[in-house]
Amino acid sequence: MTDIKTNRPKPLNVLGEPLNLCSCNPKTGWYRDGFCSTDNSDLGKHTVCCVVTEAFLRYSKAQGNDLSTPIPEFGFVGLQPGDHWCLCAPRWKQAYEDGMAPLVCLDATEISTLQIIGIEVLLEHAFKQEK
Repeated sequence: MTDIKTNRPKPLNVLGEPLNLCSCNPKTGWYRDGFCSTDNSDLGKHTVCCVVTEAFLRYSKAQGNDLSTPIPEFGFVGLQPGDHWCLCAPRWKQAYEDGMAPLVCLDATEISTLQIIGIEVLLEHAFKQEK
C-alpha cells in the first residue's frame, strides 16, 4: 500500500502494524514529518521513536551528538527530557550496550529497526503510555 501524499510505501512498526506518529513538537524523523520512517538514503536509520531523558541527552552529547542545544539555522529547537525523537537505530543500540538506552515507543518505531535491534530488547525498553 502506498501513501497518497508521499508516494512512498506505507511503513509498518516493529509490531507489524501501521507506523504511528512519533512527534511533531519537536518535528522529528528522516523526512521531518513526525514519523520514524526511512529510505535507502538515510544512512543513520532514524527509525527508533524514543522518549529522551536527561541522562540520555548527557550521554548522547558525550558521544558527540548534542541533541539538547538548539540550532536555529536548521530549525532545531533542542530536545528536553520527555520529548519524543526518531533516533538512529545504531545509536540506540550503542546506548543500550552502554546501559543508557531511552524508552521506545514501539508503535512509532519503524519495522526496519529489527535488522539492527532484536524485538526482545525493544520490548524490554517499551514506553508505556498512561491512558
